[in-house]
Amino acid sequence: MEEKTEKKRKSITRMLLEEGLVTKEQLLEAMERRKKTGKSISRILIDMGLISETKLTQLLAEQLGVDFVDLSSYRVDAIAVALLDPKIAWRYLAVPIGFDGDTLIVAMADPTNIFALDDVKMATGYPIRPVAATKPDIEVTIRRYHPEVAGSDRAEIIERAEAGEGSEEELAEVLGIAVEDAPMVRFINSVIGEAVGMGASDIHFDPQEKEIVVRYRVDGVLHDMKSLPIRTLPALTSRVKIMSDLNIAEKRIPQDGHYERVVGEKQIDFRVAVLPTVFGEKIVLRILDKSSILLQLSDLGYDGETLEKYEASFRKPNGAILVTGPTGSGKSTTLYATLNAINDETKNITTVEDPVEYRLPGINQMQVNPKAGLQFSNALRSILRTSPDVIMVGEIRDLDTAQIAIESALTGHLVFSTLHTNDAPGAIPRLTEMGIEPFLTASGINCVLAQRLARRLCDCKEPYEPSVELLERLGFPREDGEEVVLYKPKEGGCGRCSGTGYKGRIALVEIMLVSPAIEKLTIEEASTAEIKNQAVEEGMKTMRQDGWRKASAGVTSIEEVLRVVV
Repeated sequence: MEEKTEKKRKSITRMLLEEGLVTKEQLLEAMERRKKTGKSISRILIDMGLISETKLTQLLAEQLGVDFVDLSSYRVDAIAVALLDPKIAWRYLAVPIGFDGDTLIVAMADPTNIFALDDVKMATGYPIRPVAATKPDIEVTIRRYHPEVAGSDRAEIIERAEAGEGSEEELAEVLGIAVEDAPMVRFINSVIGEAVGMGASDIHFDPQEKEIVVRYRVDGVLHDMKSLPIRTLPALTSRVKIMSDLNIAEKRIPQDGHYERVVGEKQIDFRVAVLPTVFGEKIVLRILDKSSILLQLSDLGYDGETLEKYEASFRKPNGAILVTGPTGSGKSTTLYATLNAINDETKNITTVEDPVEYRLPGINQMQVNPKAGLQFSNALRSILRTSPDVIMVGEIRDLDTAQIAIESALTGHLVFSTLHTNDAPGAIPRLTEMGIEPFLTASGINCVLAQRLARRLCDCKEPYEPSVELLERLGFPREDGEEVVLYKPKEGGCGRCSGTGYKGRIALVEIMLVSPAIEKLTIEEASTAEIKNQAVEEGMKTMRQDGWRKASAGVTSIEEVLRVVV
């Protein structure tokens, strides 16, 4: 056995010499270090910085006649990952990553480990085809799909499992899993780990006639990720309902719930919606990452002149600030970031929301409860009796709420709220339509923001020169004879962006300050178009113009601007 290992080591070192990756002198030095440290030649060469772990694994794969897989860019199948118990995955540094027909593809740090191959085959019930991958990549993949066992106790967990110490119940408690060998539990955990790792905002389990399609919404766009046989739907819905404390027996009406868990190092709140459809119950898990409430306005895309105008408005002691846009345009995130900017011990800040999505330290937050008769309007009346300096109303939905919010802004309070309109100038006529007296709107509002969320280009973006005809047709700003260089997503993307070419989102913003001229138009009940023309004359940049500016800077693409802005 020792002779066979030595032969293999010589073969690897010969390959390193033949490819010019190391010199004979360096190899001799590594051998000397081996005598002192007892480490393998390969590990010493890596520690000396002469060869990367990736290159070494590629050579090992070539020598053994197996494929090498770069897990940082490989689309791992979460269904495959869920087939193997995480204890076994950690023990052998082996992780299933996909299927080749009826064969399970397993990435391994040591594809020659016969005991590992036998155990994985027995545990999964599938024939195994091993492929080589680097040890760090395998560890990252296991942590990503099994966050419940990742952490500082990993070595202790493996040692106890290998030594057979402790009861199964003790090990289950240490590992943080309730059902030891339930594939559906591991599947859901791996889906959640993958979705959070990709930065998804929600997970959809859509039942179809013959399958369940699993989709993630990443940067505002849904992506089909995998599918399950339709026969697994009862187990899937039961598990999610148990997690979110819903009625398992009820399948005829929609249900809403939530639960919290730590994924990796993040505290995540999941809002769960179950909806009966003709093929079964559809499940949506909305992912609320509590770390996102610490964002600064600059992180959201507020910069330069836009940020200056907005900051001048929310630093005033009173007045109303409205953020407009459709559902999913980031209005609440912008308001949370604004409250973070002005929050200090000298201010009494109170919010009324439906629901309270994030808990903000140092801020009093109320949640409406229609069943108990607590609506936005009467909650707002109660808030005013507590001497607030700043009030945030989750949404202006009716005349009562709008009336109290505007009157509060006129009586010394700084009021933030949201409204559903297509652009900033449209908020003024909308309030008039709701029944607010135009003179109150004109006096009470400081500014109106409108925004949309566009996807950010990943670092793998590619430059190109668009045609003059295209720029003229789009109204893209350019000087005569100026060469415009824009950026587009790289075809196929990279591992960081999961092949999409985009990573993260940025706000395209327009901000309209209520000037004396706009106050006059408001009192005269002017149209949205007239108010918009006046605001543009006074220097307002529209959302599309903000989009062109960010496309010029290489932050997003013109296709994204056209997708989200009319």
